[in-house]
Amino acid sequence: MHSLAAADLDAYLTRIGYAGEVQADAGTLARLHLAHATHIPFENLDVLLRRPIRLDLPNLHAKLVAGARGGYCYEHNLLFGSVLRTLGFAVIPLAARVHYRTTHTLPRTHMLLLVQADGAEWLTDVGFGGEGLLLPVPLQPGTVSRQFAWTYRADQRQGGWMLQSLRDGVWVDLYAFTREAQELADYEMANYWVSTHPSSRFVQNLTVQLPGVEVRHVLRGRELTLDRGSTATTRTLADEEVAAALAQIFGLRLEPGSQLPPLPRGTV
Repeated sequence: MHSLAAADLDAYLTRIGYAGEVQADAGTLARLHLAHATHIPFENLDVLLRRPIRLDLPNLHAKLVAGARGGYCYEHNLLFGSVLRTLGFAVIPLAARVHYRTTHTLPRTHMLLLVQADGAEWLTDVGFGGEGLLLPVPLQPGTVSRQFAWTYRADQRQGGWMLQSLRDGVWVDLYAFTREAQELADYEMANYWVSTHPSSRFVQNLTVQLPGVEVRHVLRGRELTLDRGSTATTRTLADEEVAAALAQIFGLRLEPGSQLPPLPRGTV
């Protein structure tokens, strides 16, 4: 995970609408996390368009910052981790096994970060999409983190940790992880599986998500959900409404000549 040049850091801060102080403390970490999570969407357009997902820093910056695009966990968290290291934070890249929306055992294909700030350790993750964190979560067993209309905690399990979200009074498992540091090669292998394997959710259907402090927008296939924490509403978009939703809600525009494959009515 490399550092950013000064000009690239400035461009990144502009991309996420950040104009505050930047120093290696917990306050800056929280403000950067919130700004990134609410400005750069989670999306898999390139996977559906059969384009390779590049994880080197120049390509990540060109896509997510200069290109005003989004990406999924590796793209978000590799870029965010590089920003944090540039600012002087100690960052450990980790891997997780997703439990959310599945009853099957999945491979460890999610990337997250463990960041040290102000003498504490913080679970930091700007790449989990609509159910993901708005702010870092203290890596302390049982410590509840209220984030606007949503609530999270990191629960210690035998041999590792589970990130959970409180929904309707019930703690829901999002993903399990350990403290074992990962290398870029680990993410490259997982990235290839996620972006090409027929059973990968990202190969099977469109997913575009952008969390906000009042409402989270989630588009899976043609199902658009507005989640306000206590309530959620879903409607099915017509085919011709999808491109408009991508542009107006998520700030994403398909390049001329690009066409998504037919989208299923339901979610995968």
